[in-house]
Amino acid sequence: MLNLSVAHMLYQALTSLPEGDLSRVRAQLVRQDSLHQLAMGLDLPALIHLGEGELRTGGQRRPSILADALEAVIGAVYLDGGPVAADALVRRLFDAVELNPAMSAAAKDAKTALQEWLQGRKMQLPRYEVARVLGAAHRQTFEVLCAVPEMGLEQLGQGPSRRAAEQAAAAAMLQTLEHTKPR
Repeated sequence: MLNLSVAHMLYQALTSLPEGDLSRVRAQLVRQDSLHQLAMGLDLPALIHLGEGELRTGGQRRPSILADALEAVIGAVYLDGGPVAADALVRRLFDAVELNPAMSAAAKDAKTALQEWLQGRKMQLPRYEVARVLGAAHRQTFEVLCAVPEMGLEQLGQGPSRRAAEQAAAAAMLQTLEHTKPR
C-alpha cells in the first residue's frame, strides 16, 4: 500500500517527469532512511515493545526496526480500515514532503549513477565484492570493493550493511572517475 500510495502521489504531483525518474523518487521516499525519519517524527520508538536484547543494543532507534514498524502500522490501517484509510494515512505522513521535479536528480543513488556513467560510455557494469565484514554480529561493518575492470580501477566503501557499503564504494568510484581520463 505504501508504494502504491506514494507512486500515485508522485504521478499526480510530478506529471512532467518520465517513468524512470518517478520510480527513482518513489524509491527514495519509501526507503528505510525516509521511513525512519517519519517514524521518529511520530515518536514511534516510544510506542514499540522490543525484547531485552534489542533494547540493550538500541533497537528502539534502529532505522530498520522503525521503518518496518511504520510499514506495519500502514498495513494495520489497511487491514482495519481498507485501502482508502491506508492511502489517507500515507498521504498525511508525506504531507510535509515537498514534491518537485528536482527530486529526480537527488533520488539517483551512487550505484545507479555509476551504472549510467559506465553504460553511457559503452563499458561493462561495475563488480561489487564483499572484502571484509568487521565487528560483532549485531553491529557489523561491511567493506565492499567496487571494480571497473576496463579502467583498472577499484574503490572500497564501508557501511552498516552490504548495500550501504556498495553505495559508499560506488560513490568513491564516481569521485575517482571525475578525476580520471578514460583509457
